[in-house]
Amino acid sequence: MYRIFCESYINFINSFDESNYRLEMAKPLELIVDIEKYAEEEKKKSEIYKRLCDLIAFMKNNITKFPKLKAFLWTLSSRNINGKEYNVSNIEDLEEQTKLVNSFLKLAYWY
Repeated sequence: MYRIFCESYINFINSFDESNYRLEMAKPLELIVDIEKYAEEEKKKSEIYKRLCDLIAFMKNNITKFPKLKAFLWTLSSRNINGKEYNVSNIEDLEEQTKLVNSFLKLAYWY
């Protein structure tokens, strides 16, 4: 599942020629794909790290709405990527990001 997410993320990013809202929404997800970058940002407690933590916490709280997330969150936890509520993200962004992650897991960007 992790490999599917990573490859789908890269395919998604490469499907755009210029910066836009959808790319901005996907920005925190790059920390999932790049574990070294995740560790660096975690040490700094950076904004992007806090946004990812908010997202993971939001996904955990919405597993019933997005059941595919359960196994994915387990794979993140096994890589020590865990959520925490920093409350730096707004609910609309979290919903959009969760839908994007869910679409990756449903193979929407798998080719």
